Amino acid sequence: MASTAAVAAGQVLDGSNPAVARVRQLIGGPEYSPDGWSRCWEEGVTPWDLGQPTPAVVELAKSGTLPGDAATVLVPGCGAGYDVVALSGPGRFVVGLDICETAVAKAKQWSAAADDGSLFAFVAADFFTWEPPELFDLIFDYTFFCAFHPSMRPAWAKRVADLLKPNGELITLMYLAQGQEAGPPFNTTVLE
Repeated sequence: MASTAAVAAGQVLDGSNPAVARVRQLIGGPEYSPDGWSRCWEEGVTPWDLGQPTPAVVELAKSGTLPGDAATVLVPGCGAGYDVVALSGPGRFVVGLDICETAVAKAKQWSAAADDGSLFAFVAADFFTWEPPELFDLIFDYTFFCAFHPSMRPAWAKRVADLLKPNGELITLMYLAQGQEAGPPFNTTVLE
């Protein structure tokens, strides 16, 4: 679905897009590079940023199927925070997490006009080392997984499991990149 949203927004998230090529330069290779993501946001090279909530998230929020009743939701790699605000609602508190302080500052600025800012928060921290005050009922991953080199996927899976409450849920929308010589986004399959 993520690729559909990107295409619908006129974005091509593969090596033919000059912005994606620049992201790859800024990230500096397949290693996990927190500084690279900061450079992307500081230079405004964010081809994944739709400038609005992901259409699938808006539909999901309207569906009435999300957990409520004091549920907590985590959106790792939240970027500008559009999906965080869209997922928040009565009975549901959403935490947007991003390693990049510039992205979190943008999220806070953009979300300042939201109807109820008490239903969400933004945190600048590393997904792999951050210790939240409580576990989550739901983790929503929109293209966060495919931003990591395949060698990091077991660590991603372990961390997701560690952050979820027992019987917690993971919803993930992935950009199903195929035939990429490099990343991000890295090649991804449905089986992953």
